[in-house]
Amino acid sequence: MGKEKKHPKPVWWKNTFFWFGGILFILALVGLIGGDKVIRDPGQVREGGLAWIYFGGAIVMVVNGALTHNQAMRAFAEAEEDK
Repeated sequence: MGKEKKHPKPVWWKNTFFWFGGILFILALVGLIGGDKVIRDPGQVREGGLAWIYFGGAIVMVVNGALTHNQAMRAFAEAEEDK
């Protein structure tokens, strides 16, 4: 029988949800400092509180990252137990 490939332990910084959450957080800070016009996309409808929407998106991404990372850690632990 062949050798089973060992899977590396999941690390949080490889989870792109955390990266997108951080980027959205930085954009939200830029929006709070410079105003919504700084982060508005070209042609986007003007709406108040755009920076706060970005903050909300950042929170959603970080929570999603935490959930998926915890699930990956549990799956890794279960795979290690089965060996």
